[in-house]
Order: sequence, then C-alpha cells, then structure tokens
Amino acid sequence: MPNLDSKEVKKLSKNHSNLQAFEDLEFLNSDSCRALRLEAEYLKPEVTMQDSHVESTIVVFGSARTLPPDVAEKKRTEAANKLKENPDDPELQRQDRLAESQLQESKYYQMAREFASIVTTYDQNTTDGFQFVIITGGGAGIMEAGNRGAAEIGGISVGLNISLPFEQLANPYITEGLNFNLHYFSIRKMHFMKRAKALGCFPGGFGTIDELFEGLTLVQTGIIPPIPILLFGKEYWEKIVNWQMFVDRGYIKKEDIHLFKYCDSAWEGWNNIKQFYQI
Repeated sequence: MPNLDSKEVKKLSKNHSNLQAFEDLEFLNSDSCRALRLEAEYLKPEVTMQDSHVESTIVVFGSARTLPPDVAEKKRTEAANKLKENPDDPELQRQDRLAESQLQESKYYQMAREFASIVTTYDQNTTDGFQFVIITGGGAGIMEAGNRGAAEIGGISVGLNISLPFEQLANPYITEGLNFNLHYFSIRKMHFMKRAKALGCFPGGFGTIDELFEGLTLVQTGIIPPIPILLFGKEYWEKIVNWQMFVDRGYIKKEDIHLFKYCDSAWEGWNNIKQFYQI
C-alpha cells in the first residue's frame, strides 16, 4: 500500500465509498435508501413483538393533549386565580376557558385508563401468547392513559411513538422493550392494524381522525376482517362528524354507519368487544 500524507488520509476519510453499506449512515439516510428504511422500520417492531409473543392488540388512540383529571383540576384552579387578579385581561379569559374545557375533557383520560385496565385484565399471557395487548401511539394524553391502565395492573403494553418536529416524548408507562420510535406515519399505522382486534377511539384532533378513518376504510373495503370500532364520547363524535350526511349524499351505504359503535363508559366499550367475540 502506498504511503499517504495527512491531506490524502483526510480526503479518504470523507470518501464513504470505502465503508461497507450497512456502516454508511449518510448512504442509508439518503433518498435512494428510502425503501430500505421503510422495510427496516416495519421489521424492527414486527420482529420484537413476535419475540415478545404479542399475538393480538387493542388499539387505543386519541388526543395527546387530554390531561389527567388531577392535572386538569390544578390548571383550572391556577387559571381561575390569575383571572381574579386581572378579570379584564382577554388572554387570561381565554386561558380560563381553555382550562375549563380541559377539565371537562379529562374524563376521557380516566375512561381510557380504565378501559385499558379492563382489557388487560381479561387475557394476557395465555398459552397462545399475549392477547388483547394495549397498543398506543406512545405519547401523552389518551395514549399515556392507555399504557398507564395496562401497567397499573401489571400487564404489558406497546407504544408506537413518532418523530415530530415538535418532539413527542414517550410516556413512562410503556412496557420496557416494547417502546418504539418511528419515522413514517404509514408504517406506524400498519403496526396499529396488524394485530388489532378492536379500535378504541377517544376524542382527538387531526391525527385521531386520520387513524379512525383509516380503520373504517380498511373494514369497509374488506382489506381486513370486521373488528369492533368503538367511539368513546358519543356527544363529541356526533358533533365532529355528520355521519348521516355521508349516507344522504350517497358517499357510503347506510349499512356503513354500523361499522362503529358509540361508547360512553369503559365497561360499555369492553362489553361491545365481548359481544363481538362471543367471550
């Protein structure tokens, strides 16, 4: 091998062609390797859940902004006290209204937490592996409530976190070894549906609506077999979505309205699952 001076060595170190492909992070993160990254992102959670004997899941999703009741109560008190000091401040008035709304919505945190506990109690660690494992988006709010409810009774649960420009941190209740951090929303949704035996949909924003309609579409088109799709909070969902208009305008069949059921309690949700699977 010829002798190389320091300039040549520095140039060679920047030349990634001398690296093996799996060691070259710049190459792996390039547009040319997008297909490889998609496959790897699918395989890692898939292989890990197989190794952990996660056979079937119950998906819990909803807003990351839904607060636990105790936190919401504290924020409501703080907002009210600030408003008392400056009752004419429009920003404090807005914060007070928001805190009141968050307190009202916190009931869904508790409902998701209870639902996850009930589901997890039923059937985990059977001879066929772990059944009805709670799986969430891994973040705060309703996602945290789902993982928390499972953890509180000693069950396992999965978190499919997503990398966002505004960082979404994983909640602390996900089972160790089943806490995944994903880049692609498409792969994340694939894992939500891969083992799903039911969807528990709590009030939320764009992400929640996206995940709900993904599930509805897959069942409606026969891509996956029918599963219980449970909309927790009838009052919320009826205001957010005018389901009957879909039928009236001819965009869906009237039978499609029955692809989901409303639930206003954790036990109502679980009873729908029991009835569906004749448990």
